[in-house]
Amino acid sequence: MGFDQPTPIQELAIPVILDGKDLIACAQTGTGKTAAFVLPILNKISKEGTSTLNTLILAPTRELAIQIDQQIQGFSYFLGVSSVPIYGGGDGIVWEQQKKALETGAEIVVATPGRLIALLAGGKIDLSTLKHLVLDEADRMMDMGFSDDILKIITYLPIQRQTILFSATMPPKIRQFSMKILNKPEEISIAIGKTAAGVTQSMYSVYDTQKEELVRYILSQRAYEAVIIFCSTKEKVKALYKVLKKGFDVEAFHSDLEQTEREQIMAAFKNKAVKILIGTDIISRGIDVVGIELVINYDTPSDPEDYVHRVGRTARADAKGEAITFVNPKDQPKFVRIEKLIGMSVPKLPLPSAMQAGPTFLGEKNSNAVSSSSSDIKKRKKKKKKKFPKAGTSKGYPEFSSPLSQVPEPRPDNTPSKFGQRKNVIDS
Repeated sequence: MGFDQPTPIQELAIPVILDGKDLIACAQTGTGKTAAFVLPILNKISKEGTSTLNTLILAPTRELAIQIDQQIQGFSYFLGVSSVPIYGGGDGIVWEQQKKALETGAEIVVATPGRLIALLAGGKIDLSTLKHLVLDEADRMMDMGFSDDILKIITYLPIQRQTILFSATMPPKIRQFSMKILNKPEEISIAIGKTAAGVTQSMYSVYDTQKEELVRYILSQRAYEAVIIFCSTKEKVKALYKVLKKGFDVEAFHSDLEQTEREQIMAAFKNKAVKILIGTDIISRGIDVVGIELVINYDTPSDPEDYVHRVGRTARADAKGEAITFVNPKDQPKFVRIEKLIGMSVPKLPLPSAMQAGPTFLGEKNSNAVSSSSSDIKKRKKKKKKKFPKAGTSKGYPEFSSPLSQVPEPRPDNTPSKFGQRKNVIDS
């Protein structure tokens, strides 16, 4: 398959998995984590010659489950080992195909937690022979609220098993969760919270009203073969798609699409039949598309770790790539936190000369201003309310000396005010 040297995470993780030890492995996205757990497990299965269900791999999204299954098919092409993806969102035909694959037997099941829970509740799958449990993109599954589902799935598994947890980040909640399901695990951490060395990062300080014009400008500078644009919501994905489809080869990818549509769009993007893909963070994790040249953060991600995942779609496997982030005044504190996480100051680019000037990026000053203003608010809340003077006294009130004749007359109905041609509007 063209692999001649293991990546650092593969070099460290494969021996631990071959030894049968539980493992927590944390490495930046795009470093070959899937092969790091798939290759040693396939090696074990091929040597043992088992024909029963041996391995369960849990993934947060349908797209990632499908991708892992495809990679397993490639790695196991000459081994006679079969795998089946189990995920929701498809039509009845897909569901029947999944059930048939389970009935005919598969050594590896790649599943999303929700659909697997449904199968277990219906008695459609037996996990009693399982020897390996793999949690891929564990941090993302926690973010999506799958922790209870995973704990429930584990009650169906044999106690004697090997559990492997892979993640791109290691927040405290992941570490706490891992202690519930792993047994004396080995730990591997490589460049947590760092972006790949091959990514050229930059940012523009912009107002929201400037974003559409700026993204059109960037895309028109050269003929990109593969671009991902990340928006914060599916509504923004749809709105930007309407704007860009008039001049660019673009598709929108969001949760309102049917599963078959999502698969077709992703396949077209991977095959370079579609050049530009607009989506939410649903495509920021684990989706492996070769040759993505540019990632644009149309909206600054709220979580700094999401920035690492988004940027990780480019410069995969030691390739080169570019990541550009649009930062509006409100999101400036978020971007400061991102710079702290990745341990570098991202270059600030001037807007094109044809565009009006954007807001000044205040950086750390903005964060300090936000924190100080919030503390000022707290202080003001603590202050006692000012007592008003008793009725019948003039203490504390200024003298009103202007005669009524000096009060301005109401503007005639037919005279436009600064608010437009409206009746009964008085300007001070």
